[in-house]
Amino acid sequence: MAETSLLVGLGVLLLAGLAAVIALLLRPRAPVADPAAEQRLVALNSRLDGMANWLQNAHGQLQQIMQSSQGQFQQTVNERLDAVTARLGESLTVSTNTTAEHLQNLHARLAVIDSAQKNITELASQVTSHVGSLNNILANKQTRGAFGQGQLEAIVSDLLPKGAYEFQFTLTNKTRPDCVIFVPQSGHLIIDAKFPLEAMTAWRDCATDEERKAAVQRVRTDIAKHIADIADKYLIPGETQDVALMFIPSESMYADIYESFDDIVQRARRARVMIVSPNMAVLAIQLVRQMRKDAQMREAVDQIRFEIGHMMKDVGLLGERVRKLQGHFGQTTKDMDDILTSTGRIEKRAGRIEGLDFEADAAAPIAAAVPKLGAAE
Repeated sequence: MAETSLLVGLGVLLLAGLAAVIALLLRPRAPVADPAAEQRLVALNSRLDGMANWLQNAHGQLQQIMQSSQGQFQQTVNERLDAVTARLGESLTVSTNTTAEHLQNLHARLAVIDSAQKNITELASQVTSHVGSLNNILANKQTRGAFGQGQLEAIVSDLLPKGAYEFQFTLTNKTRPDCVIFVPQSGHLIIDAKFPLEAMTAWRDCATDEERKAAVQRVRTDIAKHIADIADKYLIPGETQDVALMFIPSESMYADIYESFDDIVQRARRARVMIVSPNMAVLAIQLVRQMRKDAQMREAVDQIRFEIGHMMKDVGLLGERVRKLQGHFGQTTKDMDDILTSTGRIEKRAGRIEGLDFEADAAAPIAAAVPKLGAAE
């Protein structure tokens, strides 16, 4: 459409130029002396007039065509603008809806994040308060002992059945350890939960080298004394296991001891006292549980062997009784044969008796018949 308008515009310019040229040619000139030239000039002027008329008509037609083309072009442009506007409106509507939906989702997620942030803040405050409470518990010797005892009782009661352990059990030397686990066909396993935590807390909180040195010496002294007390009180030959457990209710404290106080660990091993954390205590109790299960299986095997021995005796006795019954059946069969034989003889004698003729006069045949009956017997 743009190319058509351009061509129309060029045609109008060309016609305008031709009209200007014709106008220049039609200007009045000086008379010519030659009549033939005058006639040719007149003919030329008439042609030029016709051409000018044609150019005017063509110019009018071109203007009409141009106006029509401009109208169609304007209509086409308007239609395309309307289509583009409609599409742009639809795109803007879809984009607006999508943006609104995304904003709603974003607001919902922000609400969830705000709620999670509040929960985290509350949880942090609770953890802080719990840590403070735990520090208060661990700062007091009695409450610390109760905390360690409670944690140990929870672990043992969750892993072992009732009757397999006892808390505050009295040994033969009148001592009462925190927990005693009864190991079948062996000595009791002793667990002590009264760990000296004051020295470890002071060692962690020390700020200067002098304080650290004093705290290290205190840790070694307190733990060594506790190890010696456990070995003296709870390792009884013939009654307890050769090893006792010193329970520490803190995994981090257990790691600090093994990392920074290796000499204490070695001393405990030489004294046959094993330092255990909650996870290590679970592992040790699991081993005791498996030992109890193996002992129960061995007892069951012995009982099965005992019952199988009695069962074999019963099977032998049953075989003897079956053989006796078979003998009785054989004797019964022989007796039945003898009875049938006697019955057959009786039937034969009855038949012979029925065949006797008591009306005969001669006594000889009767007398002769009697000895025959006796002989038949």
